Amino acid sequence: MFRALVVEKDAEGTPHAEVRELDESLLPEGDVTVRVEFSTLNYKDGLCLGSGGGLVKTWPHVPGVDFAGVVETSADPRFAPGDRVVLTGWRVGEIRWGGYATKTRVRADWLVKLPEGLTTRAAMAVGTAGLTAMLAVNALKDHGLQPERGEVLVTGAAGGVGSVATALLAALGYQVAAVTGRPETEGYLRDLGAARIVPRADLAETVKRPLESETWAGCVDAVGGAMLARILGQMKYGVSVAAVGLAGGAALPATVIPFILRGVNLLGIDSVMRPIPDRVRAWDRIAADLPMAKLEAMVRPATLQDLPALGAAILKGGVQGRVVVDLSA
Repeated sequence: MFRALVVEKDAEGTPHAEVRELDESLLPEGDVTVRVEFSTLNYKDGLCLGSGGGLVKTWPHVPGVDFAGVVETSADPRFAPGDRVVLTGWRVGEIRWGGYATKTRVRADWLVKLPEGLTTRAAMAVGTAGLTAMLAVNALKDHGLQPERGEVLVTGAAGGVGSVATALLAALGYQVAAVTGRPETEGYLRDLGAARIVPRADLAETVKRPLESETWAGCVDAVGGAMLARILGQMKYGVSVAAVGLAGGAALPATVIPFILRGVNLLGIDSVMRPIPDRVRAWDRIAADLPMAKLEAMVRPATLQDLPALGAAILKGGVQGRVVVDLSA
């Protein structure tokens, strides 16, 4: 038997979530069985804990798009019992049962061994949000980002991706300008290393000019929409924006002018289907570059029983930093 948070819909289509004891025969197919120690909460998880948001196809369902734990059994030679592993993405927790369970089974191709010194708990303090932030930072650096070029903008800075991006960039010597619509998060963001706080209202207004003063040396954008369109016109010559989210909308009401007159690069960051070599590189850099004390400051501990309420809160922008779910609690 194993314990899991199961979401089911009633006859009227209303979702209900509860913790249940389940038989191991219900585990999904896969090469590797993992004893899950920690999971986390992402915006996708909030959707999957409720209506499914179009991500979940069948019920009953076990959400949890991330997990970290220890291999129990493996039919793949790349993994052995006792290996500490992490999984993010691959539609796990969406179309397949996910990490909100004390045990799961997955394909070996989806797992990454944790680097030395990174615990399963720390891996979930990072989670998909932190992995996405690291992929974004790697992409910006690969496209020439240098500390001496000036300030790097992080939008949605108090969220999961933004928090880790702020801490990473500051630790690597960049001046971070953190955008937030919640003034009460200023102290939190400065503790993570933000050198400047930019009120969201300063960038939320749409302007007709396709180009403004060259201000930012790079950007990790979790908002999209009109704010991203505005930011593209404020980038310095030849620099890049890493687009990681769409909290402000999926439409991009922009012109091509920043691309053809300033040579600005718009880099799309996907973490769900990212190839394993990129994931290994990112987790190695996280272990080396992310200040663990600051990571801990982002963490809000939780149990399976807490998740339905937290899932509703994250959909309303009411969760700061990173939620770490202890599966032993």
